[in-house]
Amino acid sequence: MYSANMKQDSILITGASSGIGRGLALALARPGRTLHLGGRNARNLEAVATACIARGADARVKVQDVRDAGGMEEWITKAGTLDLVFAGAGITASTRGGADAPYEPDAQIRRMFDTNIDGVLNTVLPALQVMRGQPRGVDGVRGRICAMASVAGLVSFPGTPSYCASKAAVDRFMVATGANMKRAGIVMTSVSCGFVATPMTAQNNFHMPGLTQTNDAVQAILSGIARGKRRIAFPWWLAAGSRFMDLLPIPIAEHYYFRQPAGQAGTMPETGLTPDAAPSS
Repeated sequence: MYSANMKQDSILITGASSGIGRGLALALARPGRTLHLGGRNARNLEAVATACIARGADARVKVQDVRDAGGMEEWITKAGTLDLVFAGAGITASTRGGADAPYEPDAQIRRMFDTNIDGVLNTVLPALQVMRGQPRGVDGVRGRICAMASVAGLVSFPGTPSYCASKAAVDRFMVATGANMKRAGIVMTSVSCGFVATPMTAQNNFHMPGLTQTNDAVQAILSGIARGKRRIAFPWWLAAGSRFMDLLPIPIAEHYYFRQPAGQAGTMPETGLTPDAAPSS
């Protein structure tokens, strides 16, 4: 389902007020396109919409929490025809406590799953409902849906248990469901990316190997979608290394993980949880 000229007249993006979501909105903004931009930071969202309008796009803002299933369904199903949908909202955090026994607070775990898994489902499921009712384009495609997973979803890192688990769920759901939906003309893509230079990662208190600039990440995502890729992974070496680590015996992998500074207890603050915090991608 490769299409160099894929239809993208109407696009919906969650997490559009910051990070990759913002980058996607700006990259896609041009005359003749309608952008439905969702997020929780109203001021940032309006600024992104203003920049998109200046580029000729019709930008429509929706201050919406992705955890609100009813609100998400109403927004998405009433948006009209949708050619592209990006589930970009998400949060991250590391464990707490000392070196002897780091732990992840119960509330943090539940927020992580509510946002990163339920938030994606609350975006993808209504989008599938809309796209199933749309006619196929000349390339046989009814629509495309992309969700942000992570290279972290390929490993079981003790520093970020619920983040790894939530992103693994997103990746497996998108790839497996996409096997069925491609028969219906709906292309589903998972993005397993490493560290991207966004407001979310700017708060990390450690060296981030393979840090990718937002514009480069956006171009990799858009190029992969245009080529019909079901999974987009970058940097490739980090994704490959993560897959290798997951094949190792657990004690060996954990010995390595605990010796790495990245993502250890307390190095990643919880992000994107209040109306004033920019939703992360």
